[in-house]
Amino acid sequence: MTASLKKSGPADTPPPGPEPEAIKAIPVRHYGRWVAAVVVLALLGLLVNAFASANINYHAIPDFMFDSNVLTGLGKTVLISVLAMALGLVLGVVLAVMRLSKNPVTSAVSWVYIWFFRGTPVYVQLLLWFNLALIFPYINLGPIYRDEMSDFMTPFMAALLGLGLNEAAYMSEIVRSGIQSVDEGQTEAAHALGMSQGRTLRRIVLPQAMRVIVPPTGNEFINMLKTSSLAASACQYLELLRSTSDIGQSTGATVEMLFLAATWYLILTSVFSIGQFYLERHYARGSLRSLPLTPWQKIKANLTSFSNRQSGGVRA
Repeated sequence: MTASLKKSGPADTPPPGPEPEAIKAIPVRHYGRWVAAVVVLALLGLLVNAFASANINYHAIPDFMFDSNVLTGLGKTVLISVLAMALGLVLGVVLAVMRLSKNPVTSAVSWVYIWFFRGTPVYVQLLLWFNLALIFPYINLGPIYRDEMSDFMTPFMAALLGLGLNEAAYMSEIVRSGIQSVDEGQTEAAHALGMSQGRTLRRIVLPQAMRVIVPPTGNEFINMLKTSSLAASACQYLELLRSTSDIGQSTGATVEMLFLAATWYLILTSVFSIGQFYLERHYARGSLRSLPLTPWQKIKANLTSFSNRQSGGVRA
């Protein structure tokens, strides 16, 4: 008997037939989004119309934008903010290390400092520093320095101490959280290599903690720019708000000068926000697979994507 063999394809090959039809995807219509957009635009239009029809001389804002008094106040605002933030940052690091210390005395002193300066308004603290001469007529540091308190506690010094010491309480908690975010194994490995506690903190712990410390520190500095306006009324410090208010009282354009001050504050916060972004991006190296795009890179990527879509549509 002879068996005949038939050639056949794989068993899983489907039989020939018509191709399946393409799925017709129908996008979901989000009517709520359109309604919300219309409501928001309507409210925005009402707000713009209200300010457009108000009795405000908007031409006074660019006229005094670069006035010498305004620029002087602007410079003093930046100066007091930078110096107070530097004082708060340095003292905050010291307080954070004291708070984490195993010494109960230094830890308790740090806790009391933070408790007091965070628990009282910064405006009250500014008033206390400015009026310190009422209870301490003289400042006596022995052979180092001795003078009348009224001569020593100038408006600048009162604003610097009031803002800087208050900021130190908040910065200490930020630094402490950053230090505690670093794995303890890093410290143990450094000690196993013979590194001292201080060197471990400087070389190992703080560089890794910076990616946690930088974002809230940037927010604190931006907040410091705005909080510095309290120094005008509490310490008679001639900063941006005080300068624009004086011009408003002499010219009668009180509200216009407040808008001018708000414009400069927005410019300052925008500039320092950009600096904060690049600083965060710098310390994010090594912790992220890819760094976030810079504003220019985002614009370039969007333009490239738009160009590709346009060229694809023309070819179609």
